[in-house]
Amino acid sequence: MELKISSRSQDDVAVVTVGGEIDLYTAPQLRNELVDSLEDGARRLVIDMSRTEFCDSTGISVLLSAMKRSRDKGGDLELVAPKPAVMKVLEVTGLHEVFTIHADLDASPMTAGTGGTE
Repeated sequence: MELKISSRSQDDVAVVTVGGEIDLYTAPQLRNELVDSLEDGARRLVIDMSRTEFCDSTGISVLLSAMKRSRDKGGDLELVAPKPAVMKVLEVTGLHEVFTIHADLDASPMTAGTGGTE
């Protein structure tokens, strides 16, 4: 399954919507998008995972790396609406305690003022 990524930015917040599967083959595409967002001036990353069907350890590694880069710039990374399969991976690895996770985009304080949801 291919990975579909779209993003929008306002001020220092980038909302990145990810659809499909994040795995060994598609993770570099996500990494490039997140790095580009940070290099374009975003400090905070909001990752909308409501359309992400699967995320393996490679994808988790990309998210952790992006979170570190974001925090190094004084920002953060938040996950929004992960599906049950993705949430299970986060819980099994204990990373649900590391990432800030919101039920939907409206629940993320970081998206306030970014023009609403898609």
